[in-house]
Amino acid sequence: MAVKFADRMGKVEGSAIRELLKLTARPEVISFAGGMPAPELFPVEEMKKVSVTVLEEQGRAALQYTTTEGYLPLREKIAKRMNEKLQTNVGPDDILMTSGSQQGLDFSGKVFIDKGDVILCESPSYMGALNAMKSYEPEFIEIETDNDGMKMEDLEKVLSENNNVKMIYVIPDFQNPSGRTWPLERRLKFMEIINKYEIPVIEDNPYGELRFDGETLPSLKSLDTKGLVIFLGTFSKIFCPGYRLGWTCAAPQILEKYNICKQGADLQASTISQMEVNKFMEMYDLDEHVEKIKACYVKRRDVMLKVMKEEFPECVEFTYPEGGLFTWVTLPEGIDAGIMAKKCLEKNVAYVPGASFYPNGGVVNTCRLNYSNMPEEKIVEGIKRMGEVLREELAEKAK
Repeated sequence: MAVKFADRMGKVEGSAIRELLKLTARPEVISFAGGMPAPELFPVEEMKKVSVTVLEEQGRAALQYTTTEGYLPLREKIAKRMNEKLQTNVGPDDILMTSGSQQGLDFSGKVFIDKGDVILCESPSYMGALNAMKSYEPEFIEIETDNDGMKMEDLEKVLSENNNVKMIYVIPDFQNPSGRTWPLERRLKFMEIINKYEIPVIEDNPYGELRFDGETLPSLKSLDTKGLVIFLGTFSKIFCPGYRLGWTCAAPQILEKYNICKQGADLQASTISQMEVNKFMEMYDLDEHVEKIKACYVKRRDVMLKVMKEEFPECVEFTYPEGGLFTWVTLPEGIDAGIMAKKCLEKNVAYVPGASFYPNGGVVNTCRLNYSNMPEEKIVEGIKRMGEVLREELAEKAK
């Protein structure tokens, strides 16, 4: 076909996770690949009652268009929740409802990035964000990380040497893919640097409420004194991803630009989805639901880490997340996690190789494991199978 596509399409690839999930749809596959919530925790029976109530009480309004900003009662509840849990001071007018926080990532690229502009991100970083922003043809500079997240001395060095940095993308809480969390000292230093250079920051926070250990830390948004932090939240990990409801919280002059993007993309998030999530929060206790999720995930995390310690060779390293959905595995140099993934898939175990989480490539000995979606017995069996493949790979390497 003699169809000519936009140049930007040559820079965009399909999600490696989405492609992998097609292969893991088989029931016999133990999948550590997706960032999938546990489906048995979805409040199906409650949502049956909620759906009927919404249609009985507000059926015509629920099936009609609503404002681009979103359903006001839900935005009020989100603002209240953010203020209580994240130490922010925001109101409903600071919030725009989006089709998942993924749409907020796409809008971030559209709002800030011209071709050739620089985006700073953690190394590694969430591939879904990288893919969303690649279509706007930026340059990515990866900032080195350690067990406490982004290294501030490296960040300041890059900012001092580059005058076309347009945006910084970070996940300070239970980062995807590494599971790491920034301590308070690092958050404060980050905001000090941001205020100095006045660079917009995308704070992606899909997992912040899923803390198993330690104390909740203030969000970057709560430490923001210049209106530079754009906060992205979502109901996908604390409620149900199928509703595709997220939100962007930002200063008025920035949120206005996101609002314009929303109007051009799809006019608004689903009216009935917003009303149903809002009604659930009125009829039931969302905090109680989140506690059920956490109680399940912490058990699964503990099982995965315990079995990895027992089954993986000592030369393999992995993170100990305080919450969220993922642990990050670093294999010995010379072991390609992509090649190993194919061998694991032959044993009906799937994970995501780490290469896709580095926008500039070059790192192949890492992988991300998800512990939220599989029951404990399958986690044990899947990690044992991975351990077998790992030992085979190391034996092959030693020849």
